[in-house]
Amino acid sequence: MTLDEKARNYTAAWNSGNPGAVAAHFAPDAQIIINRGDPHKGTQALHDMAAGFHAEFPDLQLTCDAVRGNGSHAVYLWTLRGHHAETRNPVTVSGWEEWDLTRDMAIAASLGWFDAEDYQRQIDGTT
Repeated sequence: MTLDEKARNYTAAWNSGNPGAVAAHFAPDAQIIINRGDPHKGTQALHDMAAGFHAEFPDLQLTCDAVRGNGSHAVYLWTLRGHHAETRNPVTVSGWEEWDLTRDMAIAASLGWFDAEDYQRQIDGTT
């Protein structure tokens, strides 16, 4: 599998609305840390993390803006669009994940980043 295929498949998994499909892109003992928060480690925690985003944005659509890699390290740039489940406000936020990949292209570790203040302002509908 190429890095471009990995990015395409990962994006499709997020857009499927199936948290298990997202978690399947990670190694069994993998973790993701988002904006220096607590790690989501292991298949169940990764599933629950994705399920949380899908619950928060039932119409979540993710696009891959770019992907770059060097050996077992890659950067996946994305944009999330959707309407917040509670407020119904539209949200568009961009960010990236820094991946450490296994030989078979599973994500072993991911550091995710996005502008949390802008994200919350959009959810709240404030400027």
